Amino acid sequence: MKLDQIVNQPTIDADRFTLRPVRRSDVGLLSMYAGDKRVAWNTTDIPHPLPPGAGEAFVERAMAEDRREDVWVMDGSASGSGDLLGVISLTRMDRAQSEIGYWIVPAFWNSGLASEAVRALIAANPHDARTLFASVFQDNPASARVLTNAGFAYIGDAEIFSVARNSTVATWTYILQLS
Repeated sequence: MKLDQIVNQPTIDADRFTLRPVRRSDVGLLSMYAGDKRVAWNTTDIPHPLPPGAGEAFVERAMAEDRREDVWVMDGSASGSGDLLGVISLTRMDRAQSEIGYWIVPAFWNSGLASEAVRALIAANPHDARTLFASVFQDNPASARVLTNAGFAYIGDAEIFSVARNSTVATWTYILQLS
């Protein structure tokens, strides 16, 4: 039996779930949930429809030793909530900065899971970042509230391309100074 291990990526405990590194066994659930238009529509890089092999490719990138982005699965199996409630990530930037991103399985929207995951990741600060950035689509105010409730401050408007929407989407950008 081969166990997958992610180098230098901790498991982080939250109240209702554990943030754990992605595993190859996550491919099925990741593909199913990321393939949901409601999830893809609120991200920059998940295509819709999700092409064959996209879930496998995502897991391989998330597990690569030379990755720039650390990805955690919100695993609620210990509390009976489900093996995959959502995904949260940190992308390394220069000068001790990281960018946070997340999505939640639609059945758990408006349940506080995103807020709990963001707070847990901030508290753990696995990249030893001094500054965190995040951006959300302007038509997703719930995601903006997650950030402001976690202490992020709005710093401006921008635009970014969304693969699922096949268009440029207006965003709000946020910052959190950790030190």
